[in-house]
Amino acid sequence: MMAMLMVEVKQLLEYNEKVRHRYFEALTKLPWEEFVENREASFNSLRNIFIHTLGAIDYWLDFLQNQKSPYKEFDEYQTFQDVRDRMKYIEKRMRDYLNSLPIGGLEKKYTVTNDAKKTIEVTAEDILIHVFEEEVHHRGEFIALLWQMGIEPPLMGWKEL
Repeated sequence: MMAMLMVEVKQLLEYNEKVRHRYFEALTKLPWEEFVENREASFNSLRNIFIHTLGAIDYWLDFLQNQKSPYKEFDEYQTFQDVRDRMKYIEKRMRDYLNSLPIGGLEKKYTVTNDAKKTIEVTAEDILIHVFEEEVHHRGEFIALLWQMGIEPPLMGWKEL
């Protein structure tokens, strides 16, 4: 049963990666100035929101692997290629992590302090589902911002529905 759960979590994360690429390609069609313009959103600009979603993946991979990944401030990403390079780096980290998980690895327990300052116990699977949800949350923000700009967002449905 655990192998099936691992496949399901991997499918969610693979879906996010596929849709992330569609959104990134759509964003690269904008002039850089549009990408970095402050839109008074959660992290101000489209660039910052995109980098934040990558940073959330990176943060939780650091947590799960007890590592510390190099970090750059939003303004240090000066080109679409800078953002693409970071995306590729983080996606490789996620694939490597998932491929290294042993049978039952999703059940490994961790203790974390949540945003409400409450100490809770979670599994690796819980964290990976949270990573999935965090990106979907911000994808909704991208959709709203793109609509405000008069741009139709990329297809994002599961299995291209």
